[in-house]
Amino acid sequence: MANSLTILGIESSCDDTAAAVVRQTDGQAPEILSNEVFGQTELHADFGGVVPEIAARAHAEKLDVMVEAALKASGVLLKDIDAIAVTAGPGLIGGVMSGVMCAKGLAAGADKPLIGVNHLAGHALTPRLTDQLAFPYLMLLVSGGHCQFLIAHSATKFQRLGGTIDDAPGEAFDKVAKLIGLPQPGGPSIEEAAKSGDPKSHKLPRPLLDRAGCDMSFSGLKTAALRARDALVADQGGLHQQDQANLSASFQAAVADVLTEKTRRALAQYLELAPAAPAIAVAGGVAANQTIRDNLSKLADDHGVRFTAPPLKLCTDNAAMIAWAGMERFRLQLIDDLTLTARPRWPLDTAAPAMLGSGKKGAKA
Repeated sequence: MANSLTILGIESSCDDTAAAVVRQTDGQAPEILSNEVFGQTELHADFGGVVPEIAARAHAEKLDVMVEAALKASGVLLKDIDAIAVTAGPGLIGGVMSGVMCAKGLAAGADKPLIGVNHLAGHALTPRLTDQLAFPYLMLLVSGGHCQFLIAHSATKFQRLGGTIDDAPGEAFDKVAKLIGLPQPGGPSIEEAAKSGDPKSHKLPRPLLDRAGCDMSFSGLKTAALRARDALVADQGGLHQQDQANLSASFQAAVADVLTEKTRRALAQYLELAPAAPAIAVAGGVAANQTIRDNLSKLADDHGVRFTAPPLKLCTDNAAMIAWAGMERFRLQLIDDLTLTARPRWPLDTAAPAMLGSGKKGAKA
């Protein structure tokens, strides 16, 4: 009889409270038995961004509810779970702590193994959950808080080739949406507005394309969008709906161009390893953007490399990816105990120098 593992995953690193159950039977593809997410968009809508204190309180109120919902939807009882995986960082520390404490309580009460998961590893390993991608593969992890190129050598070894030296693309999308009067979250709002806009209407910069390597910068692009908005306001007294569409299309095109060219450079480094089954994967919230997906897919086709991107519901923060990353660690016998601590910072490639500086809490990225 084939052996199977069933993992409960818990995610609370930002503003989504999530729980999921994932199972894998030997010789078969993994199954997502449930994937429940409670979003906090309405709680933060009046503040123009996520308020950490509000997010932490909402997590504390909803974690047990989401775990119960995930177990019910999966048809699996807690006693039949093999292990409990939880995001232990990086993220907003209040939310991460809420999730870790919930997982500790469940693990202690049900006498189950506890597995602390790096949130970024959850995103980076998603292609193995959805497409059973073989190591090594090239990963573009692009989200609201992170943007980096990684070669995933194994479930525990990630080599960073480059990343953003300031704002992550998702953060830039949010800020640009706010300054041109579009609702949050900014990524979907800009993508929708851009559909009726002209991507050539504003000559926005493509930062760092004149510099070798895979590092990126989006802060200056955000500032350029601000100046374009101010020029329109000064000229005509305000922004029209078409102005929002044109700025959105121009900004989106600039981000997509930067990500595509930098991916081309990262791909060249990755292919030097001569992988048996070369592949590019993209994950994270910004991976839901169709323009960015299409550009990267074409790049992969041009180089004869497989391209994978998760289903849209697995691009944004979710607990299925945490359950899967926990399963990968569990198979390697990497199990934590009740001394597991929440970490606001937790780079995937600890051998690489910090890109965004370090402090008492460690390297930011």
